[in-house]
Amino acid sequence: VEAIVVNASGCGVMVKDYGRELAGDPAYAEKARRIAELARDPIEYLADQGEALAQRLRSRPAERLAWHPPCTLQHGQALGGRVEALMRELGFELSVPENSHLCCGSAGTYSLLQPQLSHALRDKLAQPRPAGAWPAREHARKVLMPAGCVQPAMAPNIDAATARVLDAVGVQALRAQGGGCCGAIRQHNGDHGGALDDMRRNVDAWWPLVAEGRVEAIVVNASGCGVMVKDYGHELAQDPAYADKARRIAQLARDPVEFLAGEAAALARRLGQREAARLAWHPPCTLQHGQALGGRVEALMRELGFELAVPENSHLCCGSAGTYSLLQPQLSHALRDNKLRSLSQLRPERVLSANIGCIQQLQSGSEVPVQHWLEFLDDMVRPS
Repeated sequence: VEAIVVNASGCGVMVKDYGRELAGDPAYAEKARRIAELARDPIEYLADQGEALAQRLRSRPAERLAWHPPCTLQHGQALGGRVEALMRELGFELSVPENSHLCCGSAGTYSLLQPQLSHALRDKLAQPRPAGAWPAREHARKVLMPAGCVQPAMAPNIDAATARVLDAVGVQALRAQGGGCCGAIRQHNGDHGGALDDMRRNVDAWWPLVAEGRVEAIVVNASGCGVMVKDYGHELAQDPAYADKARRIAQLARDPVEFLAGEAAALARRLGQREAARLAWHPPCTLQHGQALGGRVEALMRELGFELAVPENSHLCCGSAGTYSLLQPQLSHALRDNKLRSLSQLRPERVLSANIGCIQQLQSGSEVPVQHWLEFLDDMVRPS
């Protein structure tokens, strides 16, 4: 056989990983590597057969066709846009919905097992807030906003809210096909090789926008991801094929508070009447320690007319800590409850933070709404 054609994208992403998964097994390593090299999604195999296939097609139907790109195809195999391109070559136009990068909720066994999950896991799966519309306006100033992995599925409104706040100050947020997890999850779990693969995939996906000078920054609105992306230059320094690109990616990476600090006056003009709600602030470890940006969100929000109350021991972790809350639920809950006790002393009506893990962690133990600070600002922006 010249290829192994795997027509279920979820299976394809797994088969393509056989080489890495079995690399430590001397009886299977070489075979698995060869299997992985031969694995193809049908779109990869048929891409070069477009002309021959077109000749065999009957008259094209006039019906309207929509396309849902599976996460395992566009993120796992980095083949976003490929089916649409081939179908267009064959005379069919596929309409792609807004937020096409988001999961449909199937996620392997997730849709079957979610009702049976442990309490610790269900805590992490709060009902997501609807994302709303992505800004349609074009701006001369543009930034890249990575798609990520956990956040788009668990809290899709954070990315959309960030894009709308940027739009309010005349900056367009672009997405790049083929990107995915920043590498932090695998890094946390000791899979350094897998983390480096994630980083290389993202560099490949983001580099065209960077190389062409189309974006002035890479705005990473999950602080846990931001601290990882800012480290790409260090992590890939020994890879001659990626070192220079990764260093440039890291130089462009910005937390939203870094990018918006210079846009405070423009943003203030777009805000409506300031909400009088009592606001508390939980600074994620990855923001205040990992990126050394402690105090920056509070300062910007104060400049915009909002006062954020900070609890005692604000330097302590809330217990989310990447995958820690899943792997060590008892200790994680103890840290969470300690943090919530400190926050409750402030009697807030709303808690703001800057990282999806912290937001989900705190919300799982509190009736007080917890949201990203950019979601809050998005609610305050007057329509243009």
